[in-house]
Amino acid sequence: MIYSGEVEHMCPVAKGAYHGPAPIPEEGKWVQVKENGDISGLTHGVGWCAPQQGACKLTLNVKDGIIEEALIETVGCSGMTHSAAMAAEILQGKTLLEALNTDLVCDAINTAMRELFLQIVYGRSQTAFSEGGLPIGAGLEDLGKGLRSQVGTMYGTKAKGVRFLEMAEGYVTRLALDKDDLVIGYEFVHLGKVMAAVKKGTDANEAIKAATGSYGRFAEAVKYIDPREE
Repeated sequence: MIYSGEVEHMCPVAKGAYHGPAPIPEEGKWVQVKENGDISGLTHGVGWCAPQQGACKLTLNVKDGIIEEALIETVGCSGMTHSAAMAAEILQGKTLLEALNTDLVCDAINTAMRELFLQIVYGRSQTAFSEGGLPIGAGLEDLGKGLRSQVGTMYGTKAKGVRFLEMAEGYVTRLALDKDDLVIGYEFVHLGKVMAAVKKGTDANEAIKAATGSYGRFAEAVKYIDPREE
């Protein structure tokens, strides 16, 4: 260790009591975090790229400093989906600090990692007060049956009004309009359920029919329109 001349000639003063870092809540415990292995928790972070063309939601399940589970969800950028595939291979097995200092291919994913790191090291994880935290696989359960991200895609113009394209329930096939041409409901197809049924040998048309549902006052509509056609 090299000291400047000013420091070399200083009179030594003894340090008082060492109290350690402030404890943070982690999976039902209060922990004084001093190294990677002291970190545990499941939480989410959201990131964006410099041109803000796309965004990423990142979910990590960390146990004793090691990332045991990673869920990467992206929207708005086609290239980001490939970056997410690489990040899913890169992240698991790394310490939280390693992951923070790893190029996760896409700016939005890197930003999500930064935001998530800040949350988890300050004890603001989703499992801060849950004893034992959540098991590995909890992140996947966020996707629900069909294992698809919760996506909402809506479009509207002043000239032609609104179009609902995709809701959490699924791919929107028809909008229901009342006598004033106001939207009062919609019909959707849960694509995850369709694919699961087709894999089991169900005819595609039958699978779509079984996975079709509606929301709102769909049955009371005066007119139905396909949101993707004139």
